[in-house]
Amino acid sequence: MASSEPSSTTYPRLVTAGDSAIVIELGSEIDPNVNNQIYSLVKTLEMADIEAIRELVPTYRSLLVNYDPLVSGFAEMNERLMDLVDFSKDRAGTEPEQARIVELPVVYGGDDGPDLDSLAEHASLSVQEVIDIHSGIDYRVYMIGFAPGFPYLGGLDKRIAMPRLKTPRVSVPAGSVGIAESQTGVYPNASPGGWQLIGRTPAKLFDVSSKSPSMITPGSKVRFVPVKSRDR
Repeated sequence: MASSEPSSTTYPRLVTAGDSAIVIELGSEIDPNVNNQIYSLVKTLEMADIEAIRELVPTYRSLLVNYDPLVSGFAEMNERLMDLVDFSKDRAGTEPEQARIVELPVVYGGDDGPDLDSLAEHASLSVQEVIDIHSGIDYRVYMIGFAPGFPYLGGLDKRIAMPRLKTPRVSVPAGSVGIAESQTGVYPNASPGGWQLIGRTPAKLFDVSSKSPSMITPGSKVRFVPVKSRDR
């Protein structure tokens, strides 16, 4: 296991995570260019089709590689990954080619967005201004996590950033659109949660019976479209 991180860490770096996983870190902060490099690396590893690799788990700035230690030892896997990291970094662009845009209809406020009024007050904005700001840009999908199909979206306007609830809700309805700090996201299924809820979408983000269970995938973009009713 790596020792405590020095003050001037250089990237990329590989860190052991138990006896059958390696974390590849490409940066220390949430950055779209670093995230692009992560997904370029995912594609490179998928194309390499390494027998020992069981699973790839991308995050904002790193990639967890789960592998079979009976097929490949740590030293061999570490060397192979480092070679592919260097290869992928040379090929990575600064922006994905024609990122897919997923439009989600959203009913803002009321029972569907119980925290919208308090967020508007916190931001010293009108409710309509918050809606306009939130729905006014396309959000980058940095990663899927917390719950199956839950997209972590980057690019939230700082004017409507707000801390999580001090006391999380026991149950948040499926489709709820929330804000937490500088991020926005959508709850794919009913679950506990502490994000500030500003709206709700009728779209089904995660369907385990589907060939592609998650409607939203990392590297794509999400556009929120205000609507009057979830019956749309």
